[in-house]
Amino acid sequence: MTEPDLYEVVNPATEEVITTVELAGAAETDAAVARARAAFDTWRRVAPADRARLLRAFAAAVDADREHLAALEVANAGHTIGNARWEAGNARDVIEYYAAAPERLFGRQIPVAGGIDVTFQEPIGVVGVIVPWNFPMPIAAWALAPALAAGNTVIVKPAELTPLTALRLAELALRAGIPEGVLQVLPGRGPVVGQRFVTHPDVRKVVFTGSTRVGKAVMAGCADQVKPVTLELGGKSANIVFADADLAKAAATAPYAVFDNAGQDCCARSRILVEASAYEEFLALLEPAVHGVRVGDPTDEKTEMGPLISAAHRARVSSYVPDGAAVAIRGSAPDGPGFWYPPTVLAPVRHDDRAFTEEIFGPVVTVVPFRDEEDALRIANATEYGLSGSIWTRDLGRALRVSRGVEAGNLSVNSHSSVRYTTPFGGFKQSGLGRELGPDALDAFTQTKNVFISTEE
Repeated sequence: MTEPDLYEVVNPATEEVITTVELAGAAETDAAVARARAAFDTWRRVAPADRARLLRAFAAAVDADREHLAALEVANAGHTIGNARWEAGNARDVIEYYAAAPERLFGRQIPVAGGIDVTFQEPIGVVGVIVPWNFPMPIAAWALAPALAAGNTVIVKPAELTPLTALRLAELALRAGIPEGVLQVLPGRGPVVGQRFVTHPDVRKVVFTGSTRVGKAVMAGCADQVKPVTLELGGKSANIVFADADLAKAAATAPYAVFDNAGQDCCARSRILVEASAYEEFLALLEPAVHGVRVGDPTDEKTEMGPLISAAHRARVSSYVPDGAAVAIRGSAPDGPGFWYPPTVLAPVRHDDRAFTEEIFGPVVTVVPFRDEEDALRIANATEYGLSGSIWTRDLGRALRVSRGVEAGNLSVNSHSSVRYTTPFGGFKQSGLGRELGPDALDAFTQTKNVFISTEE
């Protein structure tokens, strides 16, 4: 008998072991898929109103457990308590939003000769969801909620580093009455559990959020079975500031657009592009804003930024700021235990500098000047990524022109908010494939069946 594969879950703010989780192997993964496949045959036939009622009960269970879920996220992922409470509320809201979907999965009646033609939106089957460590709770909900609403069964593989909130969501689903096997959470290693999602013929769709490198491998593996994928991958988003913008507001909010969650966000606006005539003024306004970011104990209500997820990740982030790097502004971070890294602004930097071209996934931002709209778009689009971004200007025409010109899936004008559960989210280019959230997500978890009924005698 083989020894279980045990994983020590660590608090990134204290480096203390929280708990030990047993990781699934190939046999356990196959057993989970078999349970999900069996459950699909009954779950897909649950009346739409009843499936909606169960999802509303699930949302209510999450709502009642918000403080507990938030505390788990603080301890497991190092998120600030304010962010973690928002994330628990977002998971609740996403499940509640898609609870309305089962009764609204409308087909169409299409005019044809010789009969009538109707379409049905059919569930796909077993869906394997691979969740990252940076936002483990909301990203799990973004996939499982529309998938369940559409009549699919779901197996979630959380990241090894951050399994605790996903495990708790599965407990709450059962408590709310979601039948056994409909939603399972299977902690495990990517090359074992995640890869089995890719290769198992009864897993009919894979949802992956993570690095572009791994996402490409998932997509390539799924191609062997023509298995559909939804991919939410990397980003190197631009925060474009024109000289006519409210520079004080743009500078005051810029740190939070990249240092939130310690920069561990694929939407992080980690390239700040500033019109040359306002460049020096913007940097002067940015300095106090960076120094004002409160980095520290994530359980403290006043903390605005916590630690990085691990020592290995901190070393990776540090590699982008070698000795002699052009550090224009550096904030503070605690000493002692914890995987801390200070908010850091690099300027001036070349357009071919690693820090300007690669996704750092940490609290490091670069600032470069641009000449005009054309130059801003050229710089913003000179990347393989296209996930998010912000545009700051008082000129409405310019805002619309630049919004249409930036090659990214989610943009904000005079703000940094681009993720809402009621609107579609996803990337251009190598930032992903498909859309999550909003009404569009249901398309990713259904397939269209066309039926022609002859009326001829």
